[in-house]
Amino acid sequence: MKIQVDENITLEFLQEIHAESLFNVVYSNREYLREWLPWVDNMQTVANFSHYISDSKKRAAEKTDFGFAIILDKNIIGRIGMHHINQQNKIGEIGYWLADGQQGKGIVTNCCMAMIKFGFTELQLNRIEIKCGVGNHRSRAIAEKLKFREEGILREAEWLNGKFIDLHLYAMLKEEWRRIKW
Repeated sequence: MKIQVDENITLEFLQEIHAESLFNVVYSNREYLREWLPWVDNMQTVANFSHYISDSKKRAAEKTDFGFAIILDKNIIGRIGMHHINQQNKIGEIGYWLADGQQGKGIVTNCCMAMIKFGFTELQLNRIEIKCGVGNHRSRAIAEKLKFREEGILREAEWLNGKFIDLHLYAMLKEEWRRIKW
């Protein structure tokens, strides 16, 4: 499955062929990524990514998680997905990351727009959430630019770099999305 975001950006459903490229992006951006992503230190080999992709495909078959590689001009520069999907309550959560040096170009914002459309139309969700660490100003700015509503702070909701951190909780409802003009 592929989602064309714009003329240069494609989202490709995670496959085994992405494992080595994803590993290389994480390896060369490890210090940058680990500031806000708790899983980075667990990805030490291509095999770790292969296992993650295999698990991701299983979760997609169960319709609980859909992971995509972010491809810019044929190069993987990050990952985005609809995670923690609750079919009963029609809720999903967008998660994303980009290689250092790719920020500030609208890439994540545009990819999120594609994920939101995918979530509300293909997955028939009613609510999409974005969570980001308190202090992660770039991720918070993306949620706000997309017109997600901040609903509060989840106290000590994530274990990151040896301590619990608080998370901002943002959400958008399907009805709100229908009225948005980006």
